[in-house]
Amino acid sequence: MKKQASKFTALLLCGVLALSLTACGTNDKPAPTPDANAKPSYTAGTYTGTANGMKGEISVDVTVSADAITDVTVKSHQETYGIGYGLETSPVEVLPKQIVETQSLGVDNITGATITTAAIKNAVASAVTEAGGDAEALKNVPVEKNPEDLTLDADVVIAGAGAAGLAAGIEASRAGAKVIILEKQGVTGGATTRSGGKLLAAGTEWQKKQGYEDTPKMMLDYMKTMDGAAEQLNDEMITAFCNDSVENMTWLEDMGVMIFDVEAIHQSLTPWRVHNTTNAAGHSGGGMTDGFGGNITVPMTEEYLKNNGEIYYNTTAETILTDADGAIVGLSATKADGSKLTVNAKNVILATGGYAQNKEMMQRYAESTEGFVTSVPAGNLGDGLTMGKQVNAQIFDAPATQTVYLDFNSGVGINEEAGLIVNAEGKRVANEYTYQYHVGNALAKSGSSYGWYLATANDTTPTVQYAMSLEKTIKANSIEELAKLMEVDAAELQATIDRYNELCASGKDEDFGKPAEHMMPVEGETYFALKLRPSVTVTFGGLVTNVQAQVLDTENNPIPGLYAAGEVAFTGLFGDEYPCCGMAIGGAVYFGRIAGQQAAANK
Repeated sequence: MKKQASKFTALLLCGVLALSLTACGTNDKPAPTPDANAKPSYTAGTYTGTANGMKGEISVDVTVSADAITDVTVKSHQETYGIGYGLETSPVEVLPKQIVETQSLGVDNITGATITTAAIKNAVASAVTEAGGDAEALKNVPVEKNPEDLTLDADVVIAGAGAAGLAAGIEASRAGAKVIILEKQGVTGGATTRSGGKLLAAGTEWQKKQGYEDTPKMMLDYMKTMDGAAEQLNDEMITAFCNDSVENMTWLEDMGVMIFDVEAIHQSLTPWRVHNTTNAAGHSGGGMTDGFGGNITVPMTEEYLKNNGEIYYNTTAETILTDADGAIVGLSATKADGSKLTVNAKNVILATGGYAQNKEMMQRYAESTEGFVTSVPAGNLGDGLTMGKQVNAQIFDAPATQTVYLDFNSGVGINEEAGLIVNAEGKRVANEYTYQYHVGNALAKSGSSYGWYLATANDTTPTVQYAMSLEKTIKANSIEELAKLMEVDAAELQATIDRYNELCASGKDEDFGKPAEHMMPVEGETYFALKLRPSVTVTFGGLVTNVQAQVLDTENNPIPGLYAAGEVAFTGLFGDEYPCCGMAIGGAVYFGRIAGQQAAANK
């Protein structure tokens, strides 16, 4: 059995500290405003500028003549594939050309890739300054824009170019339909691009190579063991997905998505079903939880465009258009420049993603009461749900989200650590050595917006040892002192620890069934408490659809011409717990394909 890689990718919280100094002297004068109309002046040559991007330093070569920027080349970077680079609209590919064409550093930011955009601009500004130019003046050089309302005709219009929207677009365009996708961001991929780039399937050749026998029935049975599954799973939909999971993955491989191995859902669970992807440069999501989904969405984007599909970027779909009889006739949208885009189409597919960035929609969940983090795009505000309500679509408010609780400083909570975890009240709520989303669900259901991982020096897990070495980690010489720092009842915490240590000594976890070999007592000279905060990746529920990806109205009837797939329509695919890495992407692709097929047949 191969050793599983760490699943934690450090969360880099980037900020800018602005320091404002006010002079007291009466003779001080304000700094002159850079003149954007002044003729540029440079010392001709090639200069190198650097700046910090999303994942490291970006280096840019800027060539100038005496009065113009003649070339900009990104020489090196470590940005995210499918966001910072890899697409025809991503910053590494687009910004150099735009800066040369406009002779301006005031070109628009690329929505969804703003950190990389800013880094390239800053690197160019640094090089320009070295060349003797006025970078601040270049930032103020206006870039000509011509907002114009536009009306287009298509057979199928899709809101969203994530995994579901791209899958729908590929199938519909392959079937001969004229397809237009309206994408809110400046790049495709949605939340999938920011994910670990994993796919779920049962009975694959990859599993057999690594010694695992698996079947769709085994995967289906596992799905049904999840908390809330009996009440919430749509048996027809989940069965269809499991039965076709291999074909679904093969469909992606045929267009260039590359699989390189299978890893565990959790070491305590077999068979392994999580298929990791890679790309031609060898960048893979093995063991990692974010930033590798471009291995899936870049090939999908290329395939869609190859089949004459069209994408309108920076365009937010807002209204499902209907005629006097209530029939679907298209979508209307607003572009970033304020102009309106109307697409007349008999078929509309909603693939707008989830609502993790919508505080109002999230407020009903325990994990949101004290705040949470999420890596999904800022535009994931539940737009598809808002549009669905316009046409009486049925919406299911799921009782849970995909939430993992972890220590942001060390990653403890997502690396199969097995020490004692308690909720905000100091109570134990789960078998800690199990799939992370079991633990997260248990903490959320206990009403806690955070939890605590308790440890002493006898916890030899590397991430825990690292956490205990950090100055930020809470520590104390007694349980009573620790409880005070944690702001929990000391008697409650002491009782929890005493009971846990008693179970450790007996070698049997009678309360939650954790294996004896992972029962580590909380005892020693120093006690540590790591605060586990919620991270929400996927929202459940949303639009209610059938196995044909048709959106149902409030009376369970299909709405003619309206389809949905992906996170906006995850009703029936999840219970209260996220069952396995790769399920969200796999389900989005599968039902996106069905939506595209159905819509194309209805043209």
